[in-house]
Amino acid sequence: MSEFLRAESFDGAHDDVDFKAMMGDVQPLRQANNRADAGRRRGAPTESQLARRRHALSGDDGLDGLSDDFVDLVPPFDPLEYRRDGIQTGVVERLRQGGYPVQASLHLLRRPLHECRGSLPQFIRDAYAADLRSVLIVHGRSREIDGAANVLRSCLAKWLPALDEVQAFVSAQEADGGLGATWVMLRKSERARAANRERQQKRRG
Repeated sequence: MSEFLRAESFDGAHDDVDFKAMMGDVQPLRQANNRADAGRRRGAPTESQLARRRHALSGDDGLDGLSDDFVDLVPPFDPLEYRRDGIQTGVVERLRQGGYPVQASLHLLRRPLHECRGSLPQFIRDAYAADLRSVLIVHGRSREIDGAANVLRSCLAKWLPALDEVQAFVSAQEADGGLGATWVMLRKSERARAANRERQQKRRG
């Protein structure tokens, strides 16, 4: 999940730091250990790889409905909020307040719109395959309605509901990035649902 980055700063202050100077004499890990799935059995596909394979076989690249044409621009100081039918308002409010952990975050600051459009569905699919529920998208904000960051924010308001894994999303509080970041709640994966049913059956004896 290469797009998974911990949210540390939402103002882009570190973007201009020279990467090579920052890394200094750091040596790369040996190839065998330089993987998040190094402990996984060799040759066994990850959940993310299986999801990508299913999309490839179906001819679905995950970008259906993620057009940047005819996007209604959201006023720059209006927060984003969306929830599917059946999702309680209390869940959205808790999400808004940062009541769920940042399990993964996607940083889209100053990235081209077409690149953001391609990165978003893969990030959401990877998070869903890893049984994550609460993720944060950092996109920045603009004071002008047609500013680049506000155009991206408006596109996210259109794109996120088109992704089946998304149950709700809402603009973050200032401590988590304010209008420059959006919390997203994902639905439980089938694997997580099965594990939950198993736990409930064990409790019942």
